[in-house]
Amino acid sequence: MKIIDAQAHIWSQTVTPPTGLHRKVEKFTAEELLAEMDAAGVAAALIHPPSGWDPGANAVAVAAARKYPDRFAVMGQFPLDRPENRALIPTWRDQPGMVGLRWSFLSDAQQKWLDDGSLDWLWPAAERERLPIAMMGGLFLPKFREIAERHPGLKLILDHCGLNRHGQDAEAFIHLDELVALAKLPNVAVKATGAPHYSTQGYPFANIQDGLHRIFDAFGPKRFFWGTDITRMTCSYRQCVTFFTEELPWLRGDDLTDVMGRGLCEWIGWNFAF
Repeated sequence: MKIIDAQAHIWSQTVTPPTGLHRKVEKFTAEELLAEMDAAGVAAALIHPPSGWDPGANAVAVAAARKYPDRFAVMGQFPLDRPENRALIPTWRDQPGMVGLRWSFLSDAQQKWLDDGSLDWLWPAAERERLPIAMMGGLFLPKFREIAERHPGLKLILDHCGLNRHGQDAEAFIHLDELVALAKLPNVAVKATGAPHYSTQGYPFANIQDGLHRIFDAFGPKRFFWGTDITRMTCSYRQCVTFFTEELPWLRGDDLTDVMGRGLCEWIGWNFAF
């Protein structure tokens, strides 16, 4: 079984400090990531450029995908507050390894764009070009649902299990009913990235396993994608892998193969050789 990480970051500079628990290092290169992937048994990774602290991160990710086409693909981004960037959408996939778009919308100012009409052009444009978009939709589930319902041809991905980013243990799952209800929309998927972060317990994070099982049951193996966000994890890369491959009794066989990478590739159109 080939394992693909649905979210990793690389960067070449830190104009501002990395957010949250991310490693406070000046840079984290493609080669450093590859070394950690190899040690953990991870075949490939989907890079999400952390433009919040490295404005050149999109170019860094594209360069990595060009250099290592069998190891990396990219969910890129560009500044949304520059109208001229709207012209990038039709040729977005022409960049090496580029398979979609991703914005976190973490700040209050960015979340206002979701409601004030600033992004009304983005959803239909991406829908026309069949570009999947990943977002930290757990921060704004009602708005996320509204976008998904209005644009059924647009594939949308909820980052980091779609859970409450600001909570751990039971607090992480306070919106679980609202989250699993989104599974009825066939254009919505979940990246089960950074799952260990949601537990204050040590490996194998027993107190979040039932919640993850419920998300998996709702979305199914083709819309539930394993990943790490490894530069933010306090456990090892290998533990991120074995948490899913060895510790979840409900995840076996073809379902496990889908969750650990095959389903992601099918969803975003990454022609990875399994």
